[in-house]
Amino acid sequence: MSSSQVKTKSLNLSGILPLVSRPARYIGNEWNSVHKDHRKMKVRVALAFPDVYEVGMSHLGLKILYHLLNTREEVVAERVYAPWIDMENLMRRKGIPLFSLESHLPLQEFDIIGFTLPYELSYTNILNMLNLAGLPLKAEERKEAFPLILAGGIGAFSAEPLADFIDAFVLGDGEEVIEEIVEACKEEKAEPGKKTKKELFHRLAQIEGVYIPSLYRVSYKKDGTIESIEPKDKDVPSRIRKRVITDLNQAFYPLAPLVPYLDIVHDRITLEIMRGCSRGCRFCQAGILYRPVRERSPEVLLKIAAESVKNTGYDEISLSSLSSGDYSCLEELMTRLWEKFDPRKISLSLPSLHVDNFSLEWAKKIARGKKPGFTFAPEVGSEHLRQTINKNVREEDLLTTVGRLSQAGWRRIKLYFMIGLPGERKEDLEGIVDLVDRCCREKVRLNLSLSSFVPKAHTPFQWEGMERQEVLEEKQKFLRERLRKKKVKLKWHNAEMSFLEAVFARGDRRLGQVVLKAWEKGCRFDGWKEHFQFGYWTNAFRESGLDPYFYAHRKRDDDEIFPWEHLESGVDKKFLLAERKKAEDGKQTSDCRIRCGNCGISQKSACCARTFMVV
Repeated sequence: MSSSQVKTKSLNLSGILPLVSRPARYIGNEWNSVHKDHRKMKVRVALAFPDVYEVGMSHLGLKILYHLLNTREEVVAERVYAPWIDMENLMRRKGIPLFSLESHLPLQEFDIIGFTLPYELSYTNILNMLNLAGLPLKAEERKEAFPLILAGGIGAFSAEPLADFIDAFVLGDGEEVIEEIVEACKEEKAEPGKKTKKELFHRLAQIEGVYIPSLYRVSYKKDGTIESIEPKDKDVPSRIRKRVITDLNQAFYPLAPLVPYLDIVHDRITLEIMRGCSRGCRFCQAGILYRPVRERSPEVLLKIAAESVKNTGYDEISLSSLSSGDYSCLEELMTRLWEKFDPRKISLSLPSLHVDNFSLEWAKKIARGKKPGFTFAPEVGSEHLRQTINKNVREEDLLTTVGRLSQAGWRRIKLYFMIGLPGERKEDLEGIVDLVDRCCREKVRLNLSLSSFVPKAHTPFQWEGMERQEVLEEKQKFLRERLRKKKVKLKWHNAEMSFLEAVFARGDRRLGQVVLKAWEKGCRFDGWKEHFQFGYWTNAFRESGLDPYFYAHRKRDDDEIFPWEHLESGVDKKFLLAERKKAEDGKQTSDCRIRCGNCGISQKSACCARTFMVV
């Protein structure tokens, strides 16, 4: 669509907003939101999050891309979140298309619609948003090049179930690659009709980190496993390497982040202190995909914090990363932040802590006289399983930490546990009960969260099968009964939802027809228990002639070609196999900041974890 064709009249929502719950989800105009004249823009980007406003507004990656793109004079980036059920029903009844928050313009008028892929149970929301926008769902049915439908985030590394619907996936850090995509689209729009849609795709495929599913051919063996994944043309790379921002100190970071009108999941300043994690937990996909570890210096972080406070008015700063306690200058950073912001009554929070590097002094500074809860993730209750999953912490560390917090006046602690891990035995479940019992003796109130192991792509456990639902439900029941008389609050994940997550986490592009059929039956917000319809999904699998157990429960051979074989995380497959063997043998691997495990990321990303330790 050329600039002269762009419609600039906003949709009139005054008649419907009073009729829906939480109308602030749809009005836009938040503090620090960006508004531009679309008639002067060369490229218009809609950043889409497939969940409600409160969840999407808490996503740091979307905020970074939003403010980054809007620094460009000829580019406008606006946001769109999945409308809640009541809003969707009104929009369909009154013929109102899905619109952006900033200008209330229909999504069809944008050049790029970029979806964030935060979790597998958001797939039907993506289809629903495309449909509400009035766009054909399947990529092959969208004849025009624009809007270009992108998808990025951690879910892009298991892209195949969405291959029918997405034009291009972005692997890895998005700050650099999104600007290269925008530039390519800008040049294409400057000469409309000169190149075909396929030619645009071929150009995008040359950008490192961009995967175009339609340019690849997938063939299958008689047993349903993959025989090959090959590019259709010679100029298309056979493997797609993820993008890595090597220097976080030079990377863009918003100094005036959005301030919402209503409470969101994480309603505070998020200060990203580092990316990546060096611990090497074998079940953890993020720990692999976000390698290598990279840190921001305290000086840069202090500047970001000061500007963010000035531009937002928030009274809390969260130091964010996968493993915040491992930040090499944490003590210095905490001290300097404390000295600068405590006199102004601005508090600090430190998520993602490990018990082996927990400091009571940090806790006291964070608390500022209050006693907020702390969260730790022992994951398992036995030394046997800790060695299997490479959880390099000791039970004594947890008990010591809980005891010290209790003595200092803390009374609320949350613990995360996981069941169904490879090699799990009944005594491992008994170990959870015993560990919880010993923590309870310290006179603290425990909130326990119990998740089910889901084998994820690009991890050492990607070859493992998931335990069957009935087995997981029996284990949940066992722990509920054993913990009933203790002073704990226990929450557990729905086993059917975890099963579906496993199917799509390990799935191929044949699953696209299942997602489509499930959406047609009415599946929406599958990650919300009150809206999850497992029966619809069961029928969708049956009608598609696909067995979900083939994807979720089957243990895979060492040499099997995975649906994500061509999508490079940077970590060598031989390293993952070696880690799997260590798990079977009960052997642990050192933190890669202490001893390099030669995972391959240093050769492919021209860097390794140790390179980015701040000294």
